[in-house]
Amino acid sequence: MNKGKFYITTAIAYTSRKPHIGNSYEIVLTDAIARYKRLCGYDVFMLTGTDEHGQKIEEYAKAAGVTPKEYVDKVAGEIRGICDTLNTTYDKFIRTTDDYHEKVVQKIFKKLYDQGDIYKSEYEGLYCTPCESFWTEAQLVDGKCPDCGREVKKAKEEAYFLRLSKYQKQLEKYIEENEHFIYPESRKKEMLNNFIKPGLQDLCVSRTSFKWGIPVTFDEKHVIYVWIDALSNYITALGYDPDGSGELYKKYWPADVHIIGKDIVRFHTIYWPIMLMALGEPLPKQVYGHPWLLFGTDKMSKSKGNVIYADDLVKLLGVDAVRYYLLSEMPHANDGSISYETIIERYNSDLANTLGNLVNRTIAMTNKYFDGVVPAPTAEEELDNELKAAASAAVKDVDENINSYHMADAVEAVMNLAKRCNKYIDETAPWALAKDESKKERLGTVLYNLLEGIRFIGVLVSPFMPDTSKAIFEQMSCDVTDYDSLSAFGAFKPGTVVKTPTPLFARIDAEKMLSEIAEKQKEAAAKEKTIEEIEGVAQIGIEDFSKVDLRVAEVTDCVPVKRAKKLLKLTLNDGTNKPRTVASGIAKWYKPEDLIGKKVIVVSNLKPAVLCGVESAGMILAGDCGEDDVKVVFVDGMPVGAKIR
Repeated sequence: MNKGKFYITTAIAYTSRKPHIGNSYEIVLTDAIARYKRLCGYDVFMLTGTDEHGQKIEEYAKAAGVTPKEYVDKVAGEIRGICDTLNTTYDKFIRTTDDYHEKVVQKIFKKLYDQGDIYKSEYEGLYCTPCESFWTEAQLVDGKCPDCGREVKKAKEEAYFLRLSKYQKQLEKYIEENEHFIYPESRKKEMLNNFIKPGLQDLCVSRTSFKWGIPVTFDEKHVIYVWIDALSNYITALGYDPDGSGELYKKYWPADVHIIGKDIVRFHTIYWPIMLMALGEPLPKQVYGHPWLLFGTDKMSKSKGNVIYADDLVKLLGVDAVRYYLLSEMPHANDGSISYETIIERYNSDLANTLGNLVNRTIAMTNKYFDGVVPAPTAEEELDNELKAAASAAVKDVDENINSYHMADAVEAVMNLAKRCNKYIDETAPWALAKDESKKERLGTVLYNLLEGIRFIGVLVSPFMPDTSKAIFEQMSCDVTDYDSLSAFGAFKPGTVVKTPTPLFARIDAEKMLSEIAEKQKEAAAKEKTIEEIEGVAQIGIEDFSKVDLRVAEVTDCVPVKRAKKLLKLTLNDGTNKPRTVASGIAKWYKPEDLIGKKVIVVSNLKPAVLCGVESAGMILAGDCGEDDVKVVFVDGMPVGAKIR
C-alpha cells in the first residue's frame, strides 16, 4: 500500500578529506529511516552527495599539486565508496560540481539579485578560513570562531549579500507556528534565542579571494559562496529550475526531513528557509540536528591514532555489525561514543549471544525435533500470550521511536524482543518437552512461536541490519517479510522446511582483537607524526600546513626591549587596519634601523604570548644560516598582506 511520498536527505559531505566513522553515522541513520519508510509503504526518495567548492578545497588541491577538480573527484569517490560499503540505499548522489547543479545555482543567484534580495556591497569582518565564515566581534566565543573554536582574522572584501534581515520576522513566525520544524526542541530554542531574535545580519553569498566556485554570471570576478551553492542541492537534485521545475521536484518537494549534524543547524534553519522564502518555494517540513559520535570522550585525531574509518571497521566486523553499533550507541540528543572495547562488547553480547544464538538454536531445534518442518501451533498456553504481546509492543515501539528519531531506542526495542524470545526458551524448556512424547504438540507450539517471534525480529531489524534480516529469512525459508504481516502474530506458514542454521555472528576473541588494534593504532600514530624522515624533518599533512597563516608584513617601527637583551619589539603593518606587535629574539644580529621599512613574513595566527612584558601576536620567519648566524627572511618585492602558500 502506497502511503504517499517521503523525501529525506543527508547533509552533503565536504570533500576536504576521507570521512571518519563519526561522519558516517549520518548516512547510516538516514538510510535506516529511509528503509523503514519504504518498508511501511512510502514512496521514498533519499538524497546524499558531496559539497565540492570553496577556499579550503582550492588550498588543499594546491598543496597536493593537483587541480581542484582532480582533488574533489578523488575524495568524492571515497565518500561515495563509503556510502556503498555501508549498504546505504540513496536514490541519488549529487555533486555540487555536477553541470546541471552549477547552472541552476547561477539561475537562483540571478533571480534573487534581479528581485533585490541579493545586493552588492563590501564585507569587513572577522573571517574563519576552515569554516569559510565571517563573524562579528559579538558572535565570537572567547575571541574565536563560534563553530570550530579556531582563530579568526580581519578581512575586507567586495561581496554580494542576501537580505536575511528582510525575512527575519517571517522566519521567526514560521518557526514558532511550526513547532516540529526544528527538532529536537533544544536546537529550536538555540536558533530563536541566540541567532534570530537578537537580529539577523545580511549574509555574504559571494567571494573574490578565490576562484574554485561557481561564477556569478553577471560579475565573473565573484564566485557564489557556499550557502547558495551547497544548500540548493536539496532542490537542484530533484530538477528545480527558476524557469520551470521538473516532475521529480513537483512530486517530492518539500522535503519531509533534512538529517544534519548539530553544528550546521543554523545554516539549515535560517539561511536555507530564507533562500526558499525569497524564491517563493515551500520550506522543508522538518530539520533534525543529530549529535556527534566521539572516540571515547575525544574527537578523532590522526596524531592520536584513534581515527576509525568505516571501511576498516567493516573489514573487521562486517557491515551490519557496524550499522548496528552506530545506530544503537548514539543517544537522541547527546553526543555518542565509539571505542573498540565497546564495539566488541556490544557485538558479542547483543549480536552473537542475544540475536545470533536465538536464531541458531531455534532453527537447530526445529531440525532436531521436527526434521526441519515448521509445526503448527496447536497447544497454546497462557505464557504464549506474553510473547505475542511483546512482539506487538516491539512493532509499536519501533514505529514511535523511528518517527521521532530515537533510533537507539528503536534498535533496543528489537533487541528486547530477542531477549524476550530467549527468556521464553528458558521458561518453556523445549529440550525437556522433547523427552515426553505426550508433549509433542506443546513442543511444536513453542517452536512455532519462537520462529514467528524471530520472523517479527527479521522484519523489524531490516532497516538497521538488512543483510542480517535476509540471512534470517533465508535460514527460515520464510517469504512472509512485509511490514503489514506484523499486524497479527501467526503469519509464518506451518509446513515450511527450514534450512541448516549457520551462525549470524561469530564470537570475537576480545583480548586478541584489541591487542592487534592497539598495535595498529601505535603504528598509525607514529606514521602520522614521522611518516618519513626527510633531512631530519618530519613531514606534516596538508591539514596541518593549512592551519598556519603566513602573511607579508612591513616593519613600521622597531625598538629594543629594555628587559631583554635578545629581544626586539617590532610593529608590523600586515594589511589589516590594526598594527601588529611581535617580539623577536634577533637583537644579536639586527639593529632596529636594519629592519624598519623592510617586508617580512609573519605567522599571523600564532596564539599571543607575553615576552618580558611585551604581548607578541605572531612570529617572523628567519633562517639558521650557520654557527651563530641568523638571517631574517625579507620579501621586499611583495605587497603587504599577501598570503604565503
